[in-house]
Amino acid sequence: MIQTMPDDAAARIAQDLGIADRPQEEQRMLIAQFGEVALKAATISVLSRLSEELRAEFSKLSEAGDIVALKTFLDREVPDHDELVKRAVTEEVQRFKKFQAA
Repeated sequence: MIQTMPDDAAARIAQDLGIADRPQEEQRMLIAQFGEVALKAATISVLSRLSEELRAEFSKLSEAGDIVALKTFLDREVPDHDELVKRAVTEEVQRFKKFQAA
């Protein structure tokens, strides 16, 4: 099931992505697609900092769905994970805008 986000959050994201002038349904679809791509980029960025052994531990925690344990793990093993995620998302926003402009 697709979760919905508050209209103000969706409007801000649409503005950031440069798609605010598109029909609302198209905006929702593009935001969902962007979200998937951004999540993958952020995950790859964080995983690139982990050894194979730590990647396996990360995977187990992710699959278990224990968000607190996962956050504790990331804080310990990749202290700058928040910054890595922000950077990865920012880069994906720029790629998305370039793609939309093409």
